[in-house]
Amino acid sequence: MRRGHNETVRASTWLRRLLLPISLSHCLIVSGATADTRTFLETHCFDCHDADTKKGSLDLTSLAYDPNNRDSVAKWIRIHDRVEHGEMPPPKKKERPPQAQVKSFLTGLNAQLTTDDLARITRDGRALQRRLNSYEYENALRDLLHAPWLNVRGKLPNDGEAFGYNKASAALDLSHVQIVRYMAVAEEAMGQMLARQVDARPPSKLTRYYAREQRGLQRPDGVGKSDFGLRADRSVVPLLGLTLQMDVVNGKAPYTVGAANPEVREQEAYAQVSRGVGTFTPEWTGIRIPADGNYRLRLSGYTLTLGAEANGKTNFKQISKGRRNEPVEVFAHTGELNSEVRRIGATADLTPEPGVHELGTVFLKRGEVLITDPMRFYRTFLPKPEKRNPLREGDTVPAVAFRWIEVEGPLPEENTDAGYRALFGDLPFKKVSANQPGYDLPGSGAPRKGGGRRQAAYQESLTELPPQEGPRIEVISAQPKQDAERLMRAFMQQAYRRPVQDADVRGMVKLVEDELAQGSSFIASMIQGYTAVLTSPEFLYIEEPVGPLDDHALASRLAFFLWNSPPDATLRARAAKGELHQPNVLRAETERLLADAKSERFVSAFLDYWLDLRKRLDSPPSESLYLDYFLDDQLDESAFRESRLFFADLIQRDLPARNLVDSDFTYLNERLAKHYGIPGVEGIAMRRAPIPPDSPRGGFLTQAAVLKVTSNGTTTSPVIRGKWMNERMMGIEIPPPPPSVPAIEPDIRGATTLREQLAKHRADTSCAACHVKIDPPGFALESFDVMGAFRENYRALSDAKPPVPGFGYNGNPFSHHIGPVVDATGQFPDGTPFKDIHGFKQHLVKQEPAIARNLTRHLVTYATGAPVTYSDRAKVEQIIAASANKQYGLRTLIHGIVQSELFKNK
Repeated sequence: MRRGHNETVRASTWLRRLLLPISLSHCLIVSGATADTRTFLETHCFDCHDADTKKGSLDLTSLAYDPNNRDSVAKWIRIHDRVEHGEMPPPKKKERPPQAQVKSFLTGLNAQLTTDDLARITRDGRALQRRLNSYEYENALRDLLHAPWLNVRGKLPNDGEAFGYNKASAALDLSHVQIVRYMAVAEEAMGQMLARQVDARPPSKLTRYYAREQRGLQRPDGVGKSDFGLRADRSVVPLLGLTLQMDVVNGKAPYTVGAANPEVREQEAYAQVSRGVGTFTPEWTGIRIPADGNYRLRLSGYTLTLGAEANGKTNFKQISKGRRNEPVEVFAHTGELNSEVRRIGATADLTPEPGVHELGTVFLKRGEVLITDPMRFYRTFLPKPEKRNPLREGDTVPAVAFRWIEVEGPLPEENTDAGYRALFGDLPFKKVSANQPGYDLPGSGAPRKGGGRRQAAYQESLTELPPQEGPRIEVISAQPKQDAERLMRAFMQQAYRRPVQDADVRGMVKLVEDELAQGSSFIASMIQGYTAVLTSPEFLYIEEPVGPLDDHALASRLAFFLWNSPPDATLRARAAKGELHQPNVLRAETERLLADAKSERFVSAFLDYWLDLRKRLDSPPSESLYLDYFLDDQLDESAFRESRLFFADLIQRDLPARNLVDSDFTYLNERLAKHYGIPGVEGIAMRRAPIPPDSPRGGFLTQAAVLKVTSNGTTTSPVIRGKWMNERMMGIEIPPPPPSVPAIEPDIRGATTLREQLAKHRADTSCAACHVKIDPPGFALESFDVMGAFRENYRALSDAKPPVPGFGYNGNPFSHHIGPVVDATGQFPDGTPFKDIHGFKQHLVKQEPAIARNLTRHLVTYATGAPVTYSDRAKVEQIIAASANKQYGLRTLIHGIVQSELFKNK
């Protein structure tokens, strides 16, 4: 394929179009807003906050007020708020200012702050122009190209963070290098879509793959040894029903009877007692997914009980019926060494009675193999004599047996050529040879070869699935210039989120014509033009004029809020008719977007930043202190899904905001329910479940995912969790500590607790003002460990004390011992005491307007790309007041935000 212009030159040209000139307004410096303000400060504040004392590193005598400086304004807002809340002057101060003086001070400062903030908004708008973040850009490509399977976000420039989210201009810069990356991603996305749509899809068929016929399941570890040795738990063993087939183990019989004996073949199975890890990864290598697409899966298997000897060995000869169901999840991956194991959402609970389990419809990629993973079982790496199966009960251990998997697909899809038609309409295409004009589409190569038995087995299984070279195609056009103009106009009308101007079309068509003039093929020229569209300011940037949003901008804001992607055809049609500013129409569209499956994008993206769930893998549990969680990805995934399902349910049912702090239900499966100590939940599927009255669970505060992201995997900190809870759940900003104050490090030896260290910390007056807010939630949440389990004692490491008995998820013995007792008592800033997390929640849940206010502020920031500023506060209070009769229901709050002036104005 020829390229008409050097990529670097094109990127530089487009970059100049993207970056707007910046004008700096003059700074207005006011040492004191009014005479009353300065008099109040001199009388009641300067004695603690002058140049000599500077308590809290604040010198009010030299503090300037600059309405154009965000930091300056933020300091004066903090002064206003602390005086308004009675925190300053300090309550313990003997001479308190008369209320009349306080009111006069607040009135004057409020007027100044409000006037200046409104002037700034009138001049610049609340939100500044910004580019799409990586989530939004990927979703935009998926929707535009009708390719929901596209996965290109990891190749895009990293998003920054401002005001807690990746939605603000300050977090989304754009450089010359990044433009080149956007161009490459856009072209790659179109190539992937075309490659999938122009090739003839193989016909859908139903195939049963028998476990005993899979090379990736025919494990030699232990086979041929009558006692299996220490590596037995890293083996799969052949069974016929509940009988171990020793003739197969000893190599005296083939691994399967095959098609020659259908009845026996149906009963053949393999069993395992541990999960795959490292080189032990049982794979269904014969499945050979022929093409990208949706497939329907079914699994046949059952559960077993095996013997366990005193030395820890599993006795595979002692087999009986399973005693319980076992959760199984099916994963997909390419089989390459160190390749990603992909979660596809296929789960089942195997039962003691052999059965067939529907795994549902999943998306699979060409060349992938499947892995059946018993999620409750332990993972054993190198075999060691001291290792034990942590699920051992008496002289038995659980096991699972797999018989076969059925794969049906690729299933027929509607509008399989919708992406092609979005680019080339009704023009036909043809495949051409390498020396003819055309465009090379990406292929689907077989995995690279690697060393080791597992890799060799995988390569052998793919002998009938050779590398698939990408075709070279040309789109047939009898009138290239006319077709280019027609196709480009249609594409831009779908890509741009506002009416397309003739000048816009002419500019892009000129790029195509230049490519054609230099000898490029029609398809290659159009791809270059489309790449320009997908990296143009109109596509890449969210552009909103200062003042009220027009209907097209309002449609974009609504879609990027609730779908994290551009508006669809219905929303665009409403905007084109000028209907979106009608409250009833805007409400109806809000309801439609919330009811659509794409609203899961909003739930996911919002929680990723509000609750920091995107960081859930940043702090794995310590292998020394928390061996019972180490490698337990089922627990981690279940906790993550709980938070998303819970929040989605609050929106769906319009439940009161107090549920964010405490609720009588959550979403659980068996693994997470066991972690929480909640009985009566069985199976791997997540479901809505009631919380017992005596349980500390309910609300985000005590969810495992939240408690994990607020720890470091080794220890918990009342300071970190307390600060997080104040800022994320109550909207109370905690400033960073003074530079002179050292950080507090937890003592994992168990000699002292953080609470004891904090008692000394609070003696410093510069620390006490913040810790009176930080410590109450921090202490209450000390009842939960790094993975959110309830605890009465800390864990500690010390050679002087024996470790607790038990074995971890990798079979190693525990190395921790019981540490100091957890003290979860405390008192709120108003002096109200609490004994534990129950008392803390009971007090907090009474502050429902504050909970709703905080959530509203976060949602406004996420939806508009700008934080709630001082003059916005009154509008937020209007939203809160209007939702009070619905108990501050989350859906009601979202509607209130969408209908507000905050949302409908730049």
